[in-house]
Amino acid sequence: MKVAILGHTLNAAVFAALMAECGHYVYWCKLLNKARTERSYIQDEAVNQLLNKQEQKGFLKYCSFDEIGLDIDVYFFSFLPTEEDQNIDVLSKLNLRPIIHPKLMINTSTFGLHGTQRLAENLPDDDWIYLPDTIQEGNALSSVLESKQLVVGYSSEASQIQIIELLRPLFPRKQQYLFMPILDAEFAKLSVSGLLATRISYINDLAVVAEKLGVDIEYVRQGMASDSRIGALYLYPGAGFGGENFSHDILTLANTVSGTGVQSQLLAQVWDINEQQKEILFRKLWNYFHGDLNGKVVAIWGASFKENTASIRQSPIHAMLKALWAQGVIVRLHDPQALPEIEKVYGYRDDLIYCSDQYEAVQGADALCLLTAWKQYWSPNYTDLLQCMRHPLILDGRNIYDPSYVKSQGFAYMGVGR
Repeated sequence: MKVAILGHTLNAAVFAALMAECGHYVYWCKLLNKARTERSYIQDEAVNQLLNKQEQKGFLKYCSFDEIGLDIDVYFFSFLPTEEDQNIDVLSKLNLRPIIHPKLMINTSTFGLHGTQRLAENLPDDDWIYLPDTIQEGNALSSVLESKQLVVGYSSEASQIQIIELLRPLFPRKQQYLFMPILDAEFAKLSVSGLLATRISYINDLAVVAEKLGVDIEYVRQGMASDSRIGALYLYPGAGFGGENFSHDILTLANTVSGTGVQSQLLAQVWDINEQQKEILFRKLWNYFHGDLNGKVVAIWGASFKENTASIRQSPIHAMLKALWAQGVIVRLHDPQALPEIEKVYGYRDDLIYCSDQYEAVQGADALCLLTAWKQYWSPNYTDLLQCMRHPLILDGRNIYDPSYVKSQGFAYMGVGR
């Protein structure tokens, strides 16, 4: 099939690469005036390699809107939650083209409930599908290829037949598809994000209690995860979750629930717990130094909202920086990928020092705060840290270190719920 992909999300990149690899001819429309180095998927090395490979083979072509042929079989729309107007503008332009309808139109953008319907109103003669975006940053290809079942919102039998044929090389068995009405699929997508966020906020809430009781939340987490009814996914305490799409889903779901008149406080509490959690390391630092932080130097390892991505959207780094700066703290920051994104937001200032090396960041530091669990942070050279730091304090916002071992190396240690 000939597939046109419109939008520059990570989801668009993944499906462009995978569908091209399956033998489809993919035309990725260049809608935004961005250099390739600025595209959201650029930090995912596996996705980049597959894209480059398929471009060289000729199955993937980058093109402008005007270069999209009239013989396209499938249109694939993947926009950020804030880009619905842009998506509708594209549909309006498509409507002016002499295309033979119906075509298969796939919406993977999360525009809330009835989002696909609003898009379909611009091209009502086509067959519409809603395919929820389940891409996990840092694990993009696997999050699609290892899916046990795809949730698919469909509008007609024709659309159902076409989506199965399009994705047959990736998902060859009919039982791998869970078909349902489009609105139901949209609500299911939001509900999944809400449940995952609830698990994270729940374990973070328990971590606060565990500290009061003198209990190590890691043992508690392992005990909970050992129960087959619960499992370990999204059950790790830390400095709060982030990510633009994930956070947007939760807020959209909360607004949807409240808009129905249903009295539900759960999602609001989940969100509040998470926002408070983003300042947990600051509160620990404040208590450790008895509120005397003015002039202190704090090293931070990690700015992205999770490892293996450069995205800082809704990351705990923002709350941490603002709280530290309000107390006159100088921050020395390292992240393997996200420093350019931080620079775009905060620019250059005297109380923010960008460090290209993680050990450069701890020079003269009164504390080291870990916010992102990049693998290169897991096994630090404690001897070098002791020599570099002015005060040996480690605040572990992801519980990646062994408290007993860190203390045996001469450090004061504070984790989350430990």
